[in-house]
Amino acid sequence: MNREMLMLVDAISREKNVERDVVFGAVELALAQATKKLFQGDVDIRVAVDRDSGDYETFRRWMVVPDEAGLQNPDAEELLMDATDRVSDVEVGEYIEEGVESVPIGRIGAMAAKQVILQKIRDAEREMLLNDFLSRGDKIFVGTVKRMDKGDIIVESGRVEGRLRRGEMIAKENLRNGDRVRAMIMEVDLTLRGAPIILSRSAPEFMMELFRQEVPEIEQGLLEIKSCARDSGSRAKIAVISHDKRVDPIGTCVGVRGTRVNAVTNELAGERVDIVLWSEDPAQFVIGALAPANVSSIVVDEEKHAMDVVVDEENLAIAIGRGGQNVRLASDLTGWKINIMDANESAQKQANETDYLRTLFMEKLDVDQEIADILIAEGFTSLEEVAYVPLQEMLEIEGFDEDTVNELRTRAKDMLLTMEIAREESIEEVSQDLRDLEGLEAELIATLAQNGVNTRDELADLAVDELTAITGQPEEEAKALILKAREHWFAGQE
Repeated sequence: MNREMLMLVDAISREKNVERDVVFGAVELALAQATKKLFQGDVDIRVAVDRDSGDYETFRRWMVVPDEAGLQNPDAEELLMDATDRVSDVEVGEYIEEGVESVPIGRIGAMAAKQVILQKIRDAEREMLLNDFLSRGDKIFVGTVKRMDKGDIIVESGRVEGRLRRGEMIAKENLRNGDRVRAMIMEVDLTLRGAPIILSRSAPEFMMELFRQEVPEIEQGLLEIKSCARDSGSRAKIAVISHDKRVDPIGTCVGVRGTRVNAVTNELAGERVDIVLWSEDPAQFVIGALAPANVSSIVVDEEKHAMDVVVDEENLAIAIGRGGQNVRLASDLTGWKINIMDANESAQKQANETDYLRTLFMEKLDVDQEIADILIAEGFTSLEEVAYVPLQEMLEIEGFDEDTVNELRTRAKDMLLTMEIAREESIEEVSQDLRDLEGLEAELIATLAQNGVNTRDELADLAVDELTAITGQPEEEAKALILKAREHWFAGQE
């Protein structure tokens, strides 16, 4: 029988074009499964087949687990203190084994063994085909629609299958069996049965790769796509830069009479593409990203990584776009939060900020309006800047002598210290349940405490607009924080 098994292994190995070790592994698994049926409980069986003689041994084994962890499966685990009595140098995670009687091959259910072996072979073939496909280094998967699977589309290329999920399809695109499809390879998940390659037609990376294939200058390194933002099936923006002054990046991507950009658009169900010139200057980059709207002025807030973009009334609708699409894509493309406003809104916001700073400086530094306005005109926006900006810079301010500068700096430092002490005292009154709330940082806790919010329930009772007024958070962040604070109200309820 052992000789017959070796002949069977060799025959299957040649027929299926897989390694003998893979077939032996399938035989060992089949023998182990057959042996497990002779025991009560969920035991762990290992079978070792000699690759030359066909002889095999069977072992029951137990994994060694830490004493403090306890036994989750007593039939296949043993505590370290008990295991060391049997094998003195055994460690956690290792196995101890004892030989058991082997099941004769003739007693194995022929169909069960065959199914295990064939499944193992199929898995090996699938892995070999997949590895061969991935070794080609293709980024775009080209195939035909084979079938639908719970809303996903299974795309076949040769004997390899990819999975295009519903959420990764282009909006309003209707793919049918037999349609030819191109999609970006996003990841490979070997745990998925049948179609382990995850595809996307809506990802920005797909558009970038399509341009790389259409524009040889990108492959040659003369051009580079820096970023891409998409509303799949509707509109997209890509940012490009030229590394050769002789090459026009936008014109090159458009192509003669639009041939290159049209090829991409046709592949993406008519999705319109704005090609933007990338710039190291964030403000200039944002201006280009908002095209075709004309920008009047920009105010950059580095700390909040945001820009206030001022446009005239004629350009306001264009800058925002239908449903906010243009400004949203521009924000995704540049990585900056963009606030679109007209001249009146900008002037009102600037006036409000000036009033706030004027009040801050007059109250905290105990100075008159004239001094406060000078500080504002010189670009000071916080007490920290007054306290720690280099002395020489402040001495250069017209109308400020050395005594005035030193006094302002001293008052600012004293006030910051006083505010810090008050902040620490207010935090001491904060309840532990608020301190322990996930996502609540010390600075935010102090801000809440200074505004009378000292417990988790007090935070949960706030409305979104009340919290944003206290903390200055975006509305979505404030809403998420309030919902988090309310979770304990509903714990245990179905």
